[in-house]
Amino acid sequence: MDDLDFMDKALALAREALEDGEVPVGCVIVRNGDIVGQGRNRRETDKSALAHAEVEAIRQACAALGGWRLWECTLYVTLEPCPMCAGAIINARIPRVVYGARDLKCGAAGSVCDLFSMDFNHHPQAQGGVREAEAAALLQEFFRELRVRVRQRPKWKKPE
Repeated sequence: MDDLDFMDKALALAREALEDGEVPVGCVIVRNGDIVGQGRNRRETDKSALAHAEVEAIRQACAALGGWRLWECTLYVTLEPCPMCAGAIINARIPRVVYGARDLKCGAAGSVCDLFSMDFNHHPQAQGGVREAEAAALLQEFFRELRVRVRQRPKWKKPE
């Protein structure tokens, strides 16, 4: 399997998140060709700001491998990591990150800032744009439907 195949696995997780009403982000972590961790966005489901796909996948990979250093792994995620997830990636010592769509509002691997190039003790290599069209289409679908739902909400106030 190659980068495209693993990104397809992350996209499948993003589709699951979309079906559950979550922002469609999926992530897999791979070591020696095997998926050792996976996650998808669950912020609404778990009512937690920490329930990002990358954090879930990192937690699972650490448990599967029996340690917190994921130095032999590659992380595949459908959306450019945010600052929190980029920090988790740095702290887990993941050497390579492959992502799909850029995040122009919150991306911390080059779009808004590049935490991976800062003076931390670990510097993951990031490669963006893998299956970018598919990842972006899922996000656009989610936010298009969200805007429709918001517009359909009642706009009246309770009488005083």
